[in-house]
This record gives sequence, structure tokens and C-alpha cells, in this order.
Amino acid sequence: MARRGRPIRAFGDPVDAPSAYGAHVTAERRSRRRNPSPLPLLFLDVDGPLIPFGGPSARHPEGYPTYLPPAGRPDEGMNPLLARVDPGLGPRLAATGCELVWATTWMDDANAYVAPWLGLPELPVVFWPDETDEDMAERMRTGRHWKTRPLVARAAGRPFVWVDDEITGADRAWVAAHHSGRALLHRVDPRDGLTDTDFEALAEWLDGLAGQGLSGGSWPDTP
Repeated sequence: MARRGRPIRAFGDPVDAPSAYGAHVTAERRSRRRNPSPLPLLFLDVDGPLIPFGGPSARHPEGYPTYLPPAGRPDEGMNPLLARVDPGLGPRLAATGCELVWATTWMDDANAYVAPWLGLPELPVVFWPDETDEDMAERMRTGRHWKTRPLVARAAGRPFVWVDDEITGADRAWVAAHHSGRALLHRVDPRDGLTDTDFEALAEWLDGLAGQGLSGGSWPDTP
């Protein structure tokens, strides 16, 4: 699928307010003073995982549920697709224990519009480099997604989770061959967005990772 366009401006400047995620990161930073191993990264797409699309499934036979803007956020001129984002996903993502990173074509707009909706602070953003002819040829040959190489480069060997609606077996194979750390490439059904089942899968994998200890060294291949 081609890169999706940017949303219309929905809100003003992002609010740097205390949140569950901010408290979580503060606690993790204290913990990392005792254990310097980095947190796993969680690369998060917007369209599909957070904004369901493509036609309601059996879970939503009467159409997608919609949500009101968070308190203090005007709804005048709001991108109507944001109303599909469940604000309750923010605390659940914060509770994963990962360093959250936007991995979306929304780029900085994710911090301006989506993060406040979810009650999250400004997050790091993956900026997508221009693809060389050589990279494009390799991508066409292997069938990997255009995001895969930049995400592996950004992870730089750290364990990571990638949550997206366009992940395929070609991406898992490429990551297993080119990434030295553990990785979970988790595909979300874009018709439903993130569900309890998805969070259970993430928790199971992260629990297994924690059981091995985040102490560096070699990690098994991508599951």
C-alpha cells in the first residue's frame, strides 16, 4: 500500500502534560540507573493499528465506534478519522514497558494530533529516508516492506516490537537475517485495529523477553 497522506490539522500545539506514560518512563529511568540495559522499542503505526479502516468486520457490523475528543481538546475542524481512535489504547501502550516510537507516515503529525488524543507525551519519530535505486531493487526482489530496513537501522540491535497492518512473512525473514537482536513483527488486522488479542500477544512475547534478561549479547532469531 502506498504511503498515506497527512491528516488535516486537528489541534493546536501538543500538550506536555503528565501522563501514565510519563510516570512509567520516569520509573523505568530510575530502574535503568541500576540496570543500564535499554528498554525494548515499540514501533507503532497509526493507520490500521490505531485508526481502523477497510470496512467494519463482524466485530463492528453497525460501523466503527467513535470517541469524543479528550477534555480540553476542541473538535472543530477535527480530522474525523481520529474519532475512531480509542483513547484507552494510550495507557495500554504505556503499560507495555517499551520505549514507544512512532513508525508512521504521519511522522511529526502523530505527536501533534494522535499523542494528545491518547494521553501520551511527545514520542520519538522514525523519519523515513529516501530510498535508493539499489534499496528499491532489493525490496522488490525480497518483497519486504519499505519500512523494514529503516526500522532495523533505528533499532541498531535493540529488541523491538513492530506493530503495523502491512507486515508479511517477507519482513520477518528480512529482519531475522539482518537484525542481531530479538524482534516481534506483529500484524494488526486494519479492520479492527488493536484488540485485546493483540495486546495479549505483545505481553506474552515481552514477558518471554524479560525472562531472558535485557543484558545484551546475542538474541535468538525473530520468532
